[in-house]
Amino acid sequence: MNELATAMRSFMMTGFGEPLREQIGKRPEPAGSEVLLKVDACGVCHSDLHIWEGHFDLGGGRQLDIRQGIGLPRTLGHEIAGTVIAVGPDVQDVRPGDRRVVYPWIGCGECARCLAGEEQVCANQRNLGTRRDGGFASHVLVPHERYLIHFGRVREELACTYACSGLTAYSALNKALPLGAKDPLVIIGAGGVGLSAINLARSVHGIAPIVAEIDRTKWDAAHAAGASQVLDPRDADAVKQLLGATGGVAAVVDFVGAPPSVGFAMQTLRRGGRLVIVGLMGGSIELQLPLLPIRALSIIGSYVGSLEEMRSLVALAREGRVPEIPVQTRGLEEAQRTLDDLKLGKVVGRVVLRP
Repeated sequence: MNELATAMRSFMMTGFGEPLREQIGKRPEPAGSEVLLKVDACGVCHSDLHIWEGHFDLGGGRQLDIRQGIGLPRTLGHEIAGTVIAVGPDVQDVRPGDRRVVYPWIGCGECARCLAGEEQVCANQRNLGTRRDGGFASHVLVPHERYLIHFGRVREELACTYACSGLTAYSALNKALPLGAKDPLVIIGAGGVGLSAINLARSVHGIAPIVAEIDRTKWDAAHAAGASQVLDPRDADAVKQLLGATGGVAAVVDFVGAPPSVGFAMQTLRRGGRLVIVGLMGGSIELQLPLLPIRALSIIGSYVGSLEEMRSLVALAREGRVPEIPVQTRGLEEAQRTLDDLKLGKVVGRVVLRP
């Protein structure tokens, strides 16, 4: 076999905040339980942007430095769908030619959290796209076949988004539920993940959420996804109108995660309400602690989702119960431009790279 036939192309991060560099190397050979996929589609996520920058904003000029846990060079990309081209000798249930979407939130497999099915919160993560090379490449090596999920006839550029955008939305909604028929739900942010949540709230749970979004260019997409109402939380009377119409909302899922979005959520929740924070925009807030017990409020952090949740989500998609989100495809060589566009807020829906 000639060198071209065994080559692998990737766009790698060689320095935090520095332009991604194209690399041509030899494809890895799967061993043991490993599976090698040809990447057919890889979504570009805000998490990729934060990882590339090397930090999260904690507010007040402070940053959470994440560079130490990410060895360089590293190939970003964790929303991956592809075709199996080679398997290790211990693989039993997948074979070359199978099309699969990858669960990338891989733990150590041995700790209490992993054994409880919560690998996404393992302290010794092996996540693809951060701790291991991900999908901004022509090929990706997956450590075990259990992380591969059959997505049927769903288009791969949609299937890949279920690994983070869809999964994050699905898991966050699960934490906000159950809600009664007259319990209002607010979703803050109509970006890629927010649109997934609006879709899922309507199609899976029968809820038409109220959406708070400051970017009016995203309002049409939010309405199309199933929002009952879209408002700008910066409007002077937004909180007053929302409280007047609802008496206070039962749950807010915040896909922005910034001081203004959390402040808006806290003002609109009714007694006993729940705030699920998903977004990683950054910053800090001051809490009036007595109000938490007096109003019986719950504040919950939600980080992606479990392997079982992703299997459930993809099963819903195979049944046609997960509506499509806006997806724009680009070539692999546009990975850096896509990160730049995300940083500037120019992306509606999801950009998916097609190697």
